[in-house]
Amino acid sequence: MIKKHASANWKGSLTEGTGTISTESGVLDAANYGFKKRFEGEPGSNPEELIGAAHAACFSMALSMILGQGDMEAADISTKSTISMDKEGEGFAIKTAHLDVTIDLPGGDKAAVLEAAETAKANCPVSKLLNCEITMEARVA
Repeated sequence: MIKKHASANWKGSLTEGTGTISTESGVLDAANYGFKKRFEGEPGSNPEELIGAAHAACFSMALSMILGQGDMEAADISTKSTISMDKEGEGFAIKTAHLDVTIDLPGGDKAAVLEAAETAKANCPVSKLLNCEITMEARVA
């Protein structure tokens, strides 16, 4: 079993308070987040952005593994994840995640690469964690 941890701290009310988040690796060390960053477009991070980064990274690694199992190696896998949160009842819920991926695999079998991308989308650990619809647009360069 692999375990990784992150921590968060929050001070103040929901709309006026602020928080910090840190990761075990130190990549994030007391990074600021808050209501205005999440809901009002103020620059800075928020939970959905972090989930999107995790999803894009996890998918890209899974795709690389699956391509390798088929004796293919991409020169580059570029993935953008868009996490959409909508109002639901009295609160909010993440409803969709969309992966936009470009796979640079010169001379690769395009159909096999796109099939590998679908497999990665369905089976990367972060996709399995998300309880939402996951869509994808994949291109082979």
